[in-house]
Amino acid sequence: MTNEPVNSGMMAELNKEIRLARCTAKRLQWVFLLALGSLPLSAFAACPDLSAFYQTEEADSAALQQQISQLLPQCLESSEFFALYGAAQLNNSDLAGALESLERALLLNPDNGAAAIDYAQALFDEGQLFTALEMNQLLLVRQDLPTGIDEALQSRQQLWQSFTRQSSLQAEVLAGYDNNLNGAPDSGQISLTLSGELILLGLDSEYRPQSSRYLSTRAAYRQRRLAPENQQNWGVEMRSRNSDYSQSDLLQLAADYQFMKPGRTGSWQATAGVNHLQYGGSSLFTGLDASFRYQPVSARSCNPYYQLAAQQQEFGREGRLDGLETKASLGVSCLPFAFAGRQQISAELSRIDNIAATGDRLGGNRAGWQSALSWQYRLQTASIHAQLSHTQIDDRKGYSPLLENGARRSVKRSYALLQYRRPVRSMGSGATFMINLYHQRQRSNLELFQSKDTSAALGFSWLF
Repeated sequence: MTNEPVNSGMMAELNKEIRLARCTAKRLQWVFLLALGSLPLSAFAACPDLSAFYQTEEADSAALQQQISQLLPQCLESSEFFALYGAAQLNNSDLAGALESLERALLLNPDNGAAAIDYAQALFDEGQLFTALEMNQLLLVRQDLPTGIDEALQSRQQLWQSFTRQSSLQAEVLAGYDNNLNGAPDSGQISLTLSGELILLGLDSEYRPQSSRYLSTRAAYRQRRLAPENQQNWGVEMRSRNSDYSQSDLLQLAADYQFMKPGRTGSWQATAGVNHLQYGGSSLFTGLDASFRYQPVSARSCNPYYQLAAQQQEFGREGRLDGLETKASLGVSCLPFAFAGRQQISAELSRIDNIAATGDRLGGNRAGWQSALSWQYRLQTASIHAQLSHTQIDDRKGYSPLLENGARRSVKRSYALLQYRRPVRSMGSGATFMINLYHQRQRSNLELFQSKDTSAALGFSWLF
């Protein structure tokens, strides 16, 4: 599993919480300003009395901003003025202006509580969650807060704190058709070499491509914890595929942990996980994964990254297939300026080495290369994701004397994946309609390993 970006359902819920927080902030600022209106404030002679502006209705904040902006030349040294002006700008979603005005108010008077309340809100709206939490906490320990303000500030602190721990549950149901559920070879017969002679062996129908409709389900739970200097993710996932050809039914269980740490010069990510696969009701494969990724900070539209990964592979009853696979990757991720926020392109080139756990594994050790290209495009109401991948792996030893007189096996595998997703509001805020198209082609000098597979599926996903 990967660290998936926040999806549309989660963002909608987050935006709802932000709107609630902003409404709370608006109530706070007017109560605080009204309270301050009855207190003696140091005002400069050039700046007029601003108490009349405290009575302005919240709905008239646009008019308030226009009116008070005319007093700017007279109130350049008034903390009260910039607190009031910043409050109006914040209410009108002028975030950059509000931050500037409120910072000026606090520079002129660090004890200006009204400015501090709104400044914390502006920081939160800008995405500086932990700075906002720190500012709000400083307000909570003050002894000069008007009655009732402390409770509202405490509620805001709890709301913002909840954003540091986020969890999601996702469920998917897909119905599709696959023309090679069992990954069988293309040919219905295999050429064997016995005593130097070529013999054709016909394969039983069980070992030929099986086509069928199938139903795929997926359930995943993820939890994210944010800290000022790092982020941690946990996840568990279960997938299944069932069809009329029950011998190819799949059940996959996976769990992973990610630790990410951003820095001034670059960010790095460490991941550990386990993956178990059952095929036809029997244990087929278990993998233990670990990876490390580093991406330097760059102002360019395309940023390189480097990744090292390792997987301990165990194949259940076929212990001779066990091995340790390592992968070293160099990639680049691009956000084209012309499509900022809507399009992402990434490319990756990897070196793969697989070391046999035992000396009697057919083909011995193997090594090769893999290239991958990914493209994602977000429309206003939908998204498209495409992947292309090509892998070539060569054995170091002859695979079997029964196949091509013991020739070394070479496998070239290519696949293309196209996904389309579109929110379906009629089925809930977190519902998404999906279409998946997949095609794989595998070539080899040994006909036993030549195969192709095409599948298409559509269904729905829900995020809770």
